[in-house]
Amino acid sequence: MSIALVSICLIVGVLIGAIGIGGVLLVPALTLIAGIGVHEAVPVCTLSFLATGVIGVIVYARHGSIQWPKVIWLCLGAVPAAFLGSVSLLSIPAVAVMLLIAMLMIVSGVDALIKTYRKPARKQTSRQLSPAQYIVIGAITGFGSAITGTGGPLILVPIIIFLGLPVLTAIGLSQAIQLPIAAFASVGNWLSGNLNFDLVLVIATVLVIGAFGGALLVHRLPTEPIRKLIAVLLVFFGTAIGIQQLLNL
Repeated sequence: MSIALVSICLIVGVLIGAIGIGGVLLVPALTLIAGIGVHEAVPVCTLSFLATGVIGVIVYARHGSIQWPKVIWLCLGAVPAAFLGSVSLLSIPAVAVMLLIAMLMIVSGVDALIKTYRKPARKQTSRQLSPAQYIVIGAITGFGSAITGTGGPLILVPIIIFLGLPVLTAIGLSQAIQLPIAAFASVGNWLSGNLNFDLVLVIATVLVIGAFGGALLVHRLPTEPIRKLIAVLLVFFGTAIGIQQLLNL
């Protein structure tokens, strides 16, 4: 177990617990800093996020912020798509996976900056989505999460908000959907012989410790400047990684 690996996971865990941004950094960090191959890092991150996902589900469920009937419709699309994505991972070139992760980093950073500077609306209206729409959204989220190892919230939340649902609803759904996505994607990775359980144990343990630490820090430190800084860094490093991968083509 290298100090670099533990440090990376600890920082990501703290960011997840404190400001909700950070999960997308894990695969690139493991690949570029810890020297772990992309096709090994993605399955490891997917299963590791199951641990932090359980914490999120418990918190949001206790506050009644998860709309379970909608979760069921999302799962109908997400579960098979996550399994399909995981068994397809080894056939996808590493550069393509990294380019997709770079794009998600940029989108995540820009989205965080927009939320930071956007003035809250006086009255938030909500539209209703059909079961078929939830199934399609779940499929997109499941497949995208399985091949990038970024977790469900990163992909699901922007889609749900763009379609007009309240932010709290989007976050609650994303917390719940990441558990079946991580579980079934991990089954596919295991059947493909592409899952390092020893590495998962290390990363998941450090992530949970970091997440708890971040949750404690959020009440003691000004998180808004940190959120802005991380958002800018996501855009910067996402752009840098994207350019690097394109130059390697």
